[in-house]
Amino acid sequence: MKTCAEEIRNFLAITLGIWNVSVTLTDLLKRVGDSTEENHHVLELGNHSNFATTPSSFPFVLSFHNLSYNVKVKSKMALHKCLRRGTKDDEFPSDNNMKVLLNDISGEAREGEIMAVLGASCSGKSTLIDALADRISRDSLKGNVTLNGEVLESKLLKVISAYVMQDDLLFPMLTVEETLMFSAEFRLPRTLSKSKKKARVQALIDQLGLRNAAKTVIGDEGHRGVSGGERRRISIGIDIIHDPIPSYRILSILDRLIILSRGHTVFTSSPSSLQQFFAEFGNPIPENENRIEFVLDFIRELEGTPNGTKNLMEFNKTWQREKTSATSRNNFYNGSKPSLKDAISVSVSRGKLASGATNIDLNLSSSNVPKFANPFWVDMVVIAKRSMFNSTRMPELFGMRFGVVVVTGIILATIFWKLDDSPKGVQERLGFFAFAMSTTFYTCAEAIPVFLQERYIFMRETAYNAYHRSSYVLSHAIISLPSILVLSLAFAVTTYWSVGLAGGESGFFFFLMFMVASFWAGSSFVTFLSGVIYNVMIAYTVVVAILAYFVLFSGYFISRDRIPPYWIWFHYMSLVKYPFQGVLQNEFSDPNKCFVKGVQIFDVSPLRVVPEPLKIKLLQNMSKVLGMNITSSTCLTIGTDILKQSGVNDLNKWTCFWMTIGLGFFFRILFYFALLIGSKNKR
Repeated sequence: MKTCAEEIRNFLAITLGIWNVSVTLTDLLKRVGDSTEENHHVLELGNHSNFATTPSSFPFVLSFHNLSYNVKVKSKMALHKCLRRGTKDDEFPSDNNMKVLLNDISGEAREGEIMAVLGASCSGKSTLIDALADRISRDSLKGNVTLNGEVLESKLLKVISAYVMQDDLLFPMLTVEETLMFSAEFRLPRTLSKSKKKARVQALIDQLGLRNAAKTVIGDEGHRGVSGGERRRISIGIDIIHDPIPSYRILSILDRLIILSRGHTVFTSSPSSLQQFFAEFGNPIPENENRIEFVLDFIRELEGTPNGTKNLMEFNKTWQREKTSATSRNNFYNGSKPSLKDAISVSVSRGKLASGATNIDLNLSSSNVPKFANPFWVDMVVIAKRSMFNSTRMPELFGMRFGVVVVTGIILATIFWKLDDSPKGVQERLGFFAFAMSTTFYTCAEAIPVFLQERYIFMRETAYNAYHRSSYVLSHAIISLPSILVLSLAFAVTTYWSVGLAGGESGFFFFLMFMVASFWAGSSFVTFLSGVIYNVMIAYTVVVAILAYFVLFSGYFISRDRIPPYWIWFHYMSLVKYPFQGVLQNEFSDPNKCFVKGVQIFDVSPLRVVPEPLKIKLLQNMSKVLGMNITSSTCLTIGTDILKQSGVNDLNKWTCFWMTIGLGFFFRILFYFALLIGSKNKR
């Protein structure tokens, strides 16, 4: 049997304003955090009327009325389990192609209160939370959500509220203190001094009960770190670092409950009303039973019956009407109802809303609310710094990639050791360059999991405009450059002189430049794909396949002149074409260097086994036929001839270099648009 803690792990905590109460955020979060540990202690929900309260003078009331949300599905075969309704056992049938996730849900959360949304799996809890957090398109969501009677603009909602996601998505190698500090750098304005930001972080660490773990890394499967409960509190801390209208002290563990069943409300009131409600329904809760577990088990049993929870839903409506008419609702505040503008103004004057307190315009229109706390370049620096912190504490990742590049370079150096300038040497150089360039791109595949691991962190942080997406893309590109330079230098040093490539120091420099350009383009391409494909295995499969096509059309296996016209477009799209063509031109650009002399012309034909004197006689006969004197020392092929034969003379080496660099920028831009489109954080 599932415990209550398992059912309420993703409960919605809406705390509006500051109350002078004896229960602190630390007390609450410790109890909630402890419930996520492996033992899953039951969190008993009861009446907390013994806590003294003193409401603030300008309270907030978050109200939601008649929220309904349907999704269109194509076939039952493709449905997620949460969408498999509308079958013969569904007590609330819907249109064949429309599935009901929320149906006429109403309620409110008042200042200083916590509301918990409970229900079995697929009851609509996450959907309701997303609706309240403006994570469902308003074109799709029916009903309305208001604060003090006024509809909230999306940008204002992101400034005054916090949304803690279900999963604890954190960078594993940052400490608790560093994690919260980086969040402060994103969410708090640049005008706030560093010392004040640090003070805010230290205060929050104390409030969350994380002082003993402040210097401990978050950890993951391979690195020991904080406990599960502490991870939960850290996630909450990240989202309230900017001091939103929910914060600090809380009236009680729970003040209101909404229990859902398949998108419908079956109970909405205070936890203390559970006994009375189910007694009047005819199914009283036994004295020694945990109330929440009993209720959720009872609802699950009803969901398995032909009539489902329809009777319970109808009874809840009737019970709510009778309760409202029997005792008029107490006003939550005395005097006239304050406007949302006045309430927010008072909160700002009390030091709330740190992320926008310095420049928020209380006209409350979307255009007057600052979207980000800091300019994009500040965000870029903070993101880069955080990434460097996280990556430098996991050196094994870069070390593995560096080892692969060096080992590959050593293998190539020993196989292609000191190539000569004979016709066979020319063929071997072509093979070396083709393999070297393609290997460069394949080693970039390690970038696939990098963004996929950060993707949900990125979505959480950008959901409330912690930073610009452009800042993330630019910092992501910049922090990749040091590793690209190191890998390129390691490969070039390992292979260039060992293979015996031409050009001396200038040739080495240009070869190094093309290695940097290749790693840059390959990394950008793989990064773009990781922004489009969210599954690691699928991403690897697609990357390997596309890179194989790039190599095939690079011009090594079949020259440009021999590629069918209907495939020539892929030749020019190939990332491998440009660096491969560039290094070939760098290698064979010397007009005074000869690669085929006299009898060497037979070395690449079956006549290579013919004795030397016979080869000379063949040359003499060829001279007579061609009307020119060809001796054993006559140069027959120079570098430009090889380039022409290989079909790599359509672009010069500088054009190839800048094309490779440009393609890297092109895929970074595509990555930005992929993030822009794919991380809307709305259904």
